[in-house]
Amino acid sequence: MVERAAQILREGGVVAFPTETVYGLGADAENEAAVRRVFEIKGRPIGHPVIVHVADRSQLDDWAREIPKSARILAERFWPGPLTIVLARTSRASNLVTGSQDTVALRAPSHPLAQAILREYGGGVVAPSANRFGTVSATRAEHVIADLGEAVDFVVDGGPATIGVESTIVDLSHGEPAILRPGGITREQLAQALGVPVREGGTEVRVPGSLASHYAPRARVELAENDAVAEGLASALRSQGRRVSLIGSSEVSAFARDLYERLRAADREGADAIVVVLPPNEGIGVALRDRLRRAASPRR
Repeated sequence: MVERAAQILREGGVVAFPTETVYGLGADAENEAAVRRVFEIKGRPIGHPVIVHVADRSQLDDWAREIPKSARILAERFWPGPLTIVLARTSRASNLVTGSQDTVALRAPSHPLAQAILREYGGGVVAPSANRFGTVSATRAEHVIADLGEAVDFVVDGGPATIGVESTIVDLSHGEPAILRPGGITREQLAQALGVPVREGGTEVRVPGSLASHYAPRARVELAENDAVAEGLASALRSQGRRVSLIGSSEVSAFARDLYERLRAADREGADAIVVVLPPNEGIGVALRDRLRRAASPRR
């Protein structure tokens, strides 16, 4: 399976494979035709940057220049893992990959199959989430097949994603570290590793998953701060004749792992609206609240 996936990548094909966060739609990052095909399969607009996935921190210098000490510290501490680092790019990263920016986003995923494929392949692999652009990310192989079908050359089934929410993206290309997308690594973890404060946003670098409306199911999403408010909202919607799916509060890591499957299940069951209780605004709950706010935003 690993050898076949790597061979398809070498031949310019597209392979969906598991990471610990979500499933990625992979192609050779240096093959422009293959990368364009990823954009076409997803329906992703040209100009949206994609993350280059590598096996480990030894490949940092292949893709990034002027690598600050902070990048090496974070790569040593959190790679492989759910952290994407934005750095000044080398010529190896094309305009298509970077969205014509002077920066490249890099990540080394920790899922054993992702690691095996990247090591067997040997190069960088773009791997945006393996679903249609703007919709709910895929955390299981069956999600990929349902969304993309035969458009993908090979789907590697690694079971459900263990984290279930996308990687944290931290920008280190402008000096002071800044989180551009919250994810599986928290701001507190980054600050502890670096020994300096880490701010949120404040740079002009464009990154994946940052549009106002994203991660969206077909059903309308309504957000509530607690179970009581959610029950009241669900009851009001049902009184209007709506079919409502209610996603209540739960332990936060389980919430993250199951969220996208539960959103998809609501769509499969024909829900008109999904009422979701927001998790606490701490830890990975920060990332979950970010994704849910985008899922609930007016559609493009």
